[in-house]
Amino acid sequence: MTNLRPIMGLSAAHTVTDIYSPVLSAILPLLILEYGYSYFFAGFIVTVWNLTSSFTQPLFGWLSDHRGFGVPVKYTILICAFFISCIGLISNYWLTLLFAACAALGHALFHPSALSLVSRLASGPNRGRLTSFFVVGGNIGFAIGPLIAGVLVTLWGLPGLIVMIIPGICMAVILHVIIPKGSDARPTASAPAPPVPSPASSAAPAQSGFRKYHGISLLITGSALRAWGIFGSVAFLPTYLSMVRGFDLAMANIIVSVLLIAGVAGQIIIGTLSDTYGRKELVLLFTLLAIPFFVAAFTLSGTLSLICLILFGFCLWSTFSTTVAMSHEMMPGSPGLVSGLMLGLAVGAGGLGVAVSGYIADMAGLTTAMLLITVPVALSLVFFALVPYPWHTWRNRETV
Repeated sequence: MTNLRPIMGLSAAHTVTDIYSPVLSAILPLLILEYGYSYFFAGFIVTVWNLTSSFTQPLFGWLSDHRGFGVPVKYTILICAFFISCIGLISNYWLTLLFAACAALGHALFHPSALSLVSRLASGPNRGRLTSFFVVGGNIGFAIGPLIAGVLVTLWGLPGLIVMIIPGICMAVILHVIIPKGSDARPTASAPAPPVPSPASSAAPAQSGFRKYHGISLLITGSALRAWGIFGSVAFLPTYLSMVRGFDLAMANIIVSVLLIAGVAGQIIIGTLSDTYGRKELVLLFTLLAIPFFVAAFTLSGTLSLICLILFGFCLWSTFSTTVAMSHEMMPGSPGLVSGLMLGLAVGAGGLGVAVSGYIADMAGLTTAMLLITVPVALSLVFFALVPYPWHTWRNRETV
């Protein structure tokens, strides 16, 4: 745990960066009401964000691994903060898409280089816990982003989003002060050696060739389907809660934030437990548990429905940092690339599901579209089960 301090510093920057990720989802109800967008066109704004951020991350990760390329973190945060905050000042749909894409590029530049360094620092038997600390930094930002955006647009309408530029500027200034000139978060020649795999997964890095890439492909596909479940639910929950359940927009975004905060707690808990009880086992268990909780949230009513919604967030989000740790153990020599694939390609492919869910909502109703989100989550279970990653429990039994 000697590397906890730098990881926590990167986690703080991750928090600020990811505050901007869910803002577009949080303001969809206002975009639909004020500009008359269909669910599909409103959801497509979120899809553009996800695709731009996600599909460029593998490229930036490869450049970080093989070319030492990386934009200083302070600038990436400023880019993201500026374009997201200014979206509230424009009404043209195509310009909104452009600003969403520009903000997403700033978001994409941050993750591969930061996670490369975390992968090098989070070595040994505490990999699951240390990785979860960094990942949940972003999840905290993702959780409070809807709350901040919801309060601002409730008070001042869409132009109130401009206030969100403040945390980005403040974090950029802090990073400018605390990070020495000419340095950044990407690995350098003097960085620590690639991490030693943890005992919980010592067989994973031994894979090579086709089996290794086949395994990563399965893990990415499962993660993409899970991302559809995550981002599809988060994108339309504020709209569902306000238009179907009758909550005001601020309260709807508070509920979504509580759901995401529950997921943050889940990532720390499950990430830590995975060091002892096995990553694959816990990923499968909690992905499975997420499905009945989500269905119950839409078939029950009142407080019990909201409790099930929060438990859904806890279960599904809890697996995210654990699968990131799995990917780093399966490809320890390419942390930037694999980080871009897991936080980029997988999330972007899953982000396509937001537009699909929006189309279903237009055709069959919002409640039906929300319930059908359980389908990609269930399919993700199949791909996670097929990943050639060691069963920790079975391996322990074999050694007894």
